[in-house]
Amino acid sequence: MGGVYRQPKIDYYDFGVIVIDNKEYNRDIIISPSLGIIENWWREEGHRLKLIDIRDYLLEKADLVVIGTGYDGMMYVDNEVIQWFNSRGIEVKIARSREAVEIYNKAVEEGKKVLLFIHLTC
Repeated sequence: MGGVYRQPKIDYYDFGVIVIDNKEYNRDIIISPSLGIIENWWREEGHRLKLIDIRDYLLEKADLVVIGTGYDGMMYVDNEVIQWFNSRGIEVKIARSREAVEIYNKAVEEGKKVLLFIHLTC
């Protein structure tokens, strides 16, 4: 068997850019506790997060879900997204992306399995 997956820390975030392990990303991403970094994440409606947009991650084993709503917080999160994870005993934290990065990094430092959905622009 391979080693234990180590969740990466986020090195830097600013409008339209996020740096993780010295690699720069310019499109929305997901960080999964089991799958790692998923690049170029998109949603059916760009500034709205619905269950359909994260269907591949609904059964992810996580201690915490963090949703970064963009630099200015323009992405709306449907209540059913929050309710889905809460019904499975998983806490959800929603914040503008700069704060979401801080929440994510702190939780990873504490050894939590964190599922991050982050919108990089508006």
